[in-house]
Amino acid sequence: MKTNIFKKVLAIGLLSLGLSTTISAQQNDPVSKNAYPNPYYRNAIGLRAGQTSGLTYKHITLNNNAVEIIAGVSPFAFSLTGLYEKYVPSGVNGLQFYFGGGGHLANSYSYARYRDEYGRNYYYRTYSNGPAFGIDGIAGIEYKIRRAPFAFSFDLKPNVEFVPGYATYGSIDPGLGIKVAF
Repeated sequence: MKTNIFKKVLAIGLLSLGLSTTISAQQNDPVSKNAYPNPYYRNAIGLRAGQTSGLTYKHITLNNNAVEIIAGVSPFAFSLTGLYEKYVPSGVNGLQFYFGGGGHLANSYSYARYRDEYGRNYYYRTYSNGPAFGIDGIAGIEYKIRRAPFAFSFDLKPNVEFVPGYATYGSIDPGLGIKVAF
């Protein structure tokens, strides 16, 4: 009796495994129309404006994840950020949520502020703190215009930056982006 139940459970398990493999293979078939879960674009290049502003390049992979690179300038550093992002459909055509994380390398500077007798602030670079590195997160929303090659985004890119031997900085870093999608 126990062997009969074991055989039935094994048969159901193998059948389920076979069906899931078949469905998964059909979803990842590069020839199929639905091979790329993100139907809006595969690559995009554009600008991000925020605390870290600069050029951005995004590539969306087969499994609806993305790799994004930001060559940025912030008030106190030049940086190169790499992010791995997961896209989630919102249910509205062209609108998607994304979240993920990564890191950055930067060349950090110290700035000082000088206020003149009229109350105007002046900032100047005092010295270089040297190389810095950090950990970044990202969460945002993106809208791709259906018949135009433009995508607009708003995101929060919280990060922690370590300047060895000097200091640790943290930031929320909100940003607006516009990209040309292709």
